[in-house]
Amino acid sequence: MRVLITGSMGFVGRSLREYLLRAGYEVIGIDSRPNSDYNVDILDLHRLIEVFRRVEPDAVIHLAAISSPPACLSDQYNCFKVNVLGTLNVLEAAKLTSLKRFIYASSANVYGAPKESPVRETAPLNPRTPYDYSKVAAEQVVRSYSRLGVPSVILRSWKLFGEYDSNESAISRFIDACLMNRPLTLYNDGRDVTDPCYVDNFSHMVDLILKKYNCDGCEVFNVGTGRSVSIKELAIKIRTLTDSRSELKTLPPRSELESEPMVSYPSIEKASEHLGYRPLVMLEEGLGRVIEHRSRTLGLR
Repeated sequence: MRVLITGSMGFVGRSLREYLLRAGYEVIGIDSRPNSDYNVDILDLHRLIEVFRRVEPDAVIHLAAISSPPACLSDQYNCFKVNVLGTLNVLEAAKLTSLKRFIYASSANVYGAPKESPVRETAPLNPRTPYDYSKVAAEQVVRSYSRLGVPSVILRSWKLFGEYDSNESAISRFIDACLMNRPLTLYNDGRDVTDPCYVDNFSHMVDLILKKYNCDGCEVFNVGTGRSVSIKELAIKIRTLTDSRSELKTLPPRSELESEPMVSYPSIEKASEHLGYRPLVMLEEGLGRVIEHRSRTLGLR
């Protein structure tokens, strides 16, 4: 099967590409950054159509987006232009090919602060920030094109982490701080609760959808491990795994909006029932892999 990944040079894209290549897929990457198979900006519809017609993919995994909530907050227009119009362009190009699957990488952020956890796919959407709203809007575009014959799946992932993650992500910052025995800063006392999910679990679900799932229309699946951990517990766990002397440093909430702790972790029952999904890598194993990787990156091993 020939699979095209948008955003192939990003954190998730690089990890997914490696996973799918190991699984025997033919993988083509497009990205606005250099070193991808095709250097394409998803806002350039003409170029997208040209590449799609040349590649003729069997499936598309659409990852390309502005994924930083702070960046979306500082420039809402660009956030919506890339995340919504860019998704529209990719779907328009996909519509012109004989596509078997279109997989859209959404986010658990569309649920906002849920009233109940674990969160099921039927939970009401309650976006809070421009990033969240852009994902909700893009999901609606995906649903619309599914009615035009683009068989689609929407994946709502909890906090993905892995070796290629941004240096600014919470897990990367915690690991680096612990490796250097520097303070671990916890906004709002680290009271938020989430489900950190190692990126191979996302890739595994994509693989299951490509191999086993005959989607007709548009379907939604949560991606996570089904476990919950507070940010403070996560920091302590990383400190233990690194045998660090780092101290916890409590900071106030970054904004009034974040003063109330967000408790959000997924139900993965639907993915289990429909896809046979089980997380491959649980939290401690995933953290161990990333700790080893960042240790080498920082020249400590």
